Amino acid sequence: MFSALDESESRLKRVTENLTRLNLQAQLVTADAGELETWWDGQLFDRILLDAPCSATGVIRRHPDIKVLRRDSDIAELQQEQARLLRSLWHTLRPGGQLLYATCSILPDENSRQVEAFLAEYPDAYQQPIEAAWGHAQTVGRQILPGEQGMDGFYYARLGKAVQETIP
Repeated sequence: MFSALDESESRLKRVTENLTRLNLQAQLVTADAGELETWWDGQLFDRILLDAPCSATGVIRRHPDIKVLRRDSDIAELQQEQARLLRSLWHTLRPGGQLLYATCSILPDENSRQVEAFLAEYPDAYQQPIEAAWGHAQTVGRQILPGEQGMDGFYYARLGKAVQETIP
């Protein structure tokens, strides 16, 4: 069974519409992903997609108001939130599992630098390269820049969780 988690009921409503359109099912939960005690039952996940809140600098061409509405202080707050979510969700991933970190940002502080800092903090985390014809390889992950192949700007990093070996 698939699960989708978001703190916004309106976004989960759109997920429901898409699931119905695609004839798919998932368990939907409205909660803050960083507050595990409010939603997590202790069952580890094999795969996690963290579509992290971000500055949305990669979608400015479709939402030009971002240039006016976004403040420098927003970036630091978003970085803290991204790190909080990464740390929390990492505890719900089973050893041998994968976490895909994604943003619609083009800022390295929200993307490759964020993931590099996470990798330095968690010894059981490692990068799993994304081999693809799209985007640009970064030190960690891949970046698509706005306008390339008619797409918005996105960043993706695939992380694996090491399997802990036990010694008898």
